Amino acid sequence: MRLSDQVAEKLLSLIQAHGIPPGGRLPAERGLAQSLGVSRTALREAIQKLSSHGILISRVGAGTFLAADAHQWPQESMSPLAALMQHDPQYRYDVLETRCALETSTASYAAQRATDADKAKIQRCFDQMIDYQQRGNAELSAHADAQFHLAIAEASHNLVLLQVMRGLFDLMLSTVAQNRRIMVIQDSPASQDKLTHQHQALMQSILDGDPDQARAVIDQHLDYIRATLVKMDEDAARRDRATRLPSSTPPSPRP
Repeated sequence: MRLSDQVAEKLLSLIQAHGIPPGGRLPAERGLAQSLGVSRTALREAIQKLSSHGILISRVGAGTFLAADAHQWPQESMSPLAALMQHDPQYRYDVLETRCALETSTASYAAQRATDADKAKIQRCFDQMIDYQQRGNAELSAHADAQFHLAIAEASHNLVLLQVMRGLFDLMLSTVAQNRRIMVIQDSPASQDKLTHQHQALMQSILDGDPDQARAVIDQHLDYIRATLVKMDEDAARRDRATRLPSSTPPSPRP
């Protein structure tokens, strides 16, 4: 991972931690460089990178300013998708395909790059998910599930992948909650056990530093969700067709 990417990620985290609002001015370069423990040259390269993504604006003689809410970027570009999701749940399959494209990469990179702190956070998110499941709190377990996948994206230390995943978070959370509800309630509680084992295997592959296994496990996990949902949609459509069959009445007996 290039130094500019690492510094850009640290700088973005610092902006979020300090709650700098859109239009707000960042501290002077000297202070930022000291806070981040980097050289001013590395800091300038990181600022340029974030500026190219439309997050920061540098004005000569005025300083560097936050152009967009660091928590929201790029959520604005995702908002039209949220509206589509509300009117057509079938878009959850598009979300699953997108997650597969992104998370096979984030899982693989996380297995290669995760720090001890990253691994501890992934473990913590997993433990929270299990705790909420055991309490029967579907809403919080779904949120912890999404946070688990986001923690893996953070451990990839790829700024662009991470920001795209953050932008997808609300969509991902809504589909995770919907998928869990359908699979656990309409299918069987065994589905929850299956999902738990898959999450545990994914976490373990990252803890073990095995990128190939991490990629394989996340691919199997999302394919299992997709296949289960497809089957259940087909079953529901079949039942719906059966209810629309014209009712037949036996012929009246002849006198």
